[in-house]
Amino acid sequence: MDIHEHQAKDILAGFGVPVPTGMVAYTAAQAVQLAEEIGGERWAVKAQIHSGARGKAGGIKLCRTLDEVQAAAHELLGNVLVTTQTGPAGKVCHRVLIEKAVPIASEIYLALVLDRGLQRVTIIGSAEGGMDIEQVAATKPEAIVKIVIEPAVGIQAFQAREVAFGLGFKGKQVKGAVAAINGAYRAFRDLDASMVEINPLIVTERGEVLALDAKMSFDDNSLFRRPQINELRDYTQEDPREVEAAEHGLSYIGLDGEIGCIVNGAGLAMATMDLIKHAGGEPANFLDIGGGASPERVANAFRLVMSDPQVKVILVNIFAGINHCDWVAQGIIQAIGEVNLKVPLVVRLAGTNVEEGRRILAESGLAITSAEELSDAAEAAVKALKSAQRGARV
Repeated sequence: MDIHEHQAKDILAGFGVPVPTGMVAYTAAQAVQLAEEIGGERWAVKAQIHSGARGKAGGIKLCRTLDEVQAAAHELLGNVLVTTQTGPAGKVCHRVLIEKAVPIASEIYLALVLDRGLQRVTIIGSAEGGMDIEQVAATKPEAIVKIVIEPAVGIQAFQAREVAFGLGFKGKQVKGAVAAINGAYRAFRDLDASMVEINPLIVTERGEVLALDAKMSFDDNSLFRRPQINELRDYTQEDPREVEAAEHGLSYIGLDGEIGCIVNGAGLAMATMDLIKHAGGEPANFLDIGGGASPERVANAFRLVMSDPQVKVILVNIFAGINHCDWVAQGIIQAIGEVNLKVPLVVRLAGTNVEEGRRILAESGLAITSAEELSDAAEAAVKALKSAQRGARV
C-alpha cells in the first residue's frame, strides 16, 4: 500500500526525520490561506498523487506570490496528472501540499528497501539525488552507497555515520543526516514498511538537512496490525479493480494485455503469464484466487476479469490440492452463468479429481476449450485471441 508524500513526511517527522514546514489543501482558497499561515516569500505547491516524477510532469510549482499559489492549486486540483509512472491514464489530484520553499545547496538520494535475496533491510544512497536512481546505478555504480542491516541488532550508530559520510555530509550536517537515516530506519521497522524513499534529502544554504520529498510503501499483509497506517489509504489513487479484489480476498494487478488470467497460487499465476507471453500473447492481469476456489470466489474472479474491457479471452489455470477439480469445474460453470461470459474461455485443470473435473466441463454444453498442459492452454488462449481479433476486423 502506498501513501501520499505529506502522509509519509508526517510519519517520518514523528521518528525524528527533519522535514520542511507544510500543510495540505483541498481547495485553491485553502491553499492561499495555508501559504499565509506558513509565511515566507516563496512556496512550493505539490500535487499529491501516488506517483513519482511529478516535477517533470508539472505537478510541483514554485510560487512567489499568493496569487501564484492560488493559480497553481487551481490548475492541479481536480485535474489528471500524467507522469512516467502513472501510465497514459494518469491520476487525479485531489489534494496539494503547500510547503515553504527553501534554498537548496545539494540534493542526496536515500532509500530503505527490503532486499528479498538477502532477506535484509538495505540502505541505498547516492550523493547525486534528484535524479533517477536507476540511471545513476547504471551509469555510475560507484556513486551508490549500500549498507545491509543485520535484523538481530538493527542499524548501528557507526553504520548511520558511514552512510552520512559516504553521501558527502560534512561537519554539523552529519548530525542531521544521521537523524534522518535512523528515523527512516525506525519508521521502516516499526510500521512494517516495504520501502522508504527520500529523494531528495537536501542540504539547505544554511546547512540544514531536510527530507524535501518522501515516499513510503507498506506490506498489505501487515495492515491488520497497523490500523493507523490502513487509515491513510486513498482509494481514489488505486485501481478500482484492485480495491474490489481485496474486498473479495483476491490478489489482482491489472496489466495491459488482452488475455485475462484466473489462477490459484502466486507462483502458478506468474508461470501462467510467462507462458502466455512465450506463446505470443500478453496477459491482462495477475489474479490469484487463493486456495479456496469456491463457486462464489470463482464467480467474483470472473466478474473482476471481465470488468476490464481489454480482455478478449480468459484462461483459467487451477492446480487442485485441498480443493478438488470437480468442485472447481462446478464453480466455473456456475460463474459462467452468473456473469454472462461472452469471450472465449480456456481451462486447464490439474490435481485432485482432475478427470471428474474435465468430464463436468466437457458435458456442460458450454463453449470451453480444455487443455491438459499449461503450455497447451497458453497456446490455445493466444489462438483464440487471434481468432477473435480476425473476427473483429471482418
